Amino acid sequence: MSLLDMSAVELAAAIKEGKTTAVDALKEVLAQIAEKEDTYHCYVTIDKDAALVQAQAVQAEIEAGKLTGKLAGVPVAIKDNMCTEGMLTTCSSKILGNFVPTYSAEAVINLQKVGAVIIGKTNMDEFAMGSTTETSAFGVTRNPRNPEHVPGGSSGGSAAAVAAGECFYALGSDTGGSIRQPASFCGVVGMKPTYGTVSRYGLIAYGSSLDQIGPMTKDVTDCAAVLEAITSHDEKDSTSVERQDTDFMSALIDDVKGMKIGIPNDYFGEGLDAKVGEAVLDAAKALEEKGAIVERFDLSLVDYAIPTYYTIAAAEASSNLERFDGIKYGYRTPDFKGLHNMYKKTRSEGFGEEVKRRIMLGSFVLSSGYYDAYYLKALKVKALIKKAFDEAFEKYDIILGPVAPTTAPKLGSSLADPIKMYLGDIYTIAVNLAGLPAISLPCGQDENGLPIGLQLIGNCFKEKKLIQAAYAYENVRGKFSSAKKDNEGFIATTREVR
Repeated sequence: MSLLDMSAVELAAAIKEGKTTAVDALKEVLAQIAEKEDTYHCYVTIDKDAALVQAQAVQAEIEAGKLTGKLAGVPVAIKDNMCTEGMLTTCSSKILGNFVPTYSAEAVINLQKVGAVIIGKTNMDEFAMGSTTETSAFGVTRNPRNPEHVPGGSSGGSAAAVAAGECFYALGSDTGGSIRQPASFCGVVGMKPTYGTVSRYGLIAYGSSLDQIGPMTKDVTDCAAVLEAITSHDEKDSTSVERQDTDFMSALIDDVKGMKIGIPNDYFGEGLDAKVGEAVLDAAKALEEKGAIVERFDLSLVDYAIPTYYTIAAAEASSNLERFDGIKYGYRTPDFKGLHNMYKKTRSEGFGEEVKRRIMLGSFVLSSGYYDAYYLKALKVKALIKKAFDEAFEKYDIILGPVAPTTAPKLGSSLADPIKMYLGDIYTIAVNLAGLPAISLPCGQDENGLPIGLQLIGNCFKEKKLIQAAYAYENVRGKFSSAKKDNEGFIATTREVR
């Protein structure tokens, strides 16, 4: 087995046992980046020299017995909206094209504490606003499963880097599905934790009440290990929650006997691709055959999730992005007359079209005369959506459904119709509105070999249930790859059950 074929946990174990080193692992990744990056464009920034220095320092601590964790020495990629001290952090926007933070995000610091080696910063939709990683100011990222298709977004660079072997795992952020949807499109595992589980300190905000950092990994075991590493109570984040049940690796149990799983009828209506629906229901059947109790039910208010989400997210984005004005940091227009003209030209030139669209929508719904009609009403519907999930979790341990209505669309097809792009978030955004945890993992492929994602949703602070169910399904499914098909039309390597 080559180093790049290993999972993050397997690699850390090999480094600890002296079979390889953190430096060798990093060199393998850098060689893969050199070979593949021109095609996929997963990264905005790669700092080879700093990463090699990190790898050497981490290796020395591993050999001295100071670093013994399950991720020590493993190269990681960070989404470009998380501050990293001394490394360019742009949010894939021209307006932050020269921003180098003087501090790191808490989640990044937590990874460094366990011996992670940071390769660089991954491409994303500008300020996390988009579902395809096509709104980046630094060019599009391509899906490693098929370069003619998008990798999803906004954490598309992170998902693509994991799928392409350009890192062993990555961090993403999820405001309305931005971890789970690209994980689904690229055939990797992605988890959005319960709101408040991972500190948002150092995460450049899009929608403050919705944003959450989470892992993007090759498998469920890595997902549990990374989540365990980045979870912490942080006094610098007022929404951070102090939790005691953060030993997520203990949930890697291949047993779902008696677990109650609900499948919303609302998720299998008009707009869902038939192949996607079939693969997701096959996954549910596999869990049922392992002893889970699977039932269909009606989850109300699904149709209201999209307008509610985009009203709240745009309002918060409008407020959060006020700070980017060319005064303190970031881009400033070189040619202006007076302060107000400088503000207008800087923001007009610095922000892309999708970001401007959402700022304008947010400013509108917060304006006098419309606040009650739109924003306040959206907050009330948000509370009702949370109540609907609370009622569902009185009956079920987990809610199962698709991640997205279709597999990854072709490059260029989504941006032509922003409303269609927004509607693609229908299965993911309610999770953020309710502050719930959810995980995406591959469960099949369509006729073109593009991955299909299975979404498991849990009640607040029930990540362990999700990890247990996902791990059990993963063991039934076997190792996932969509690189080639057998003559039955399925993925050949899915027969290799671990």
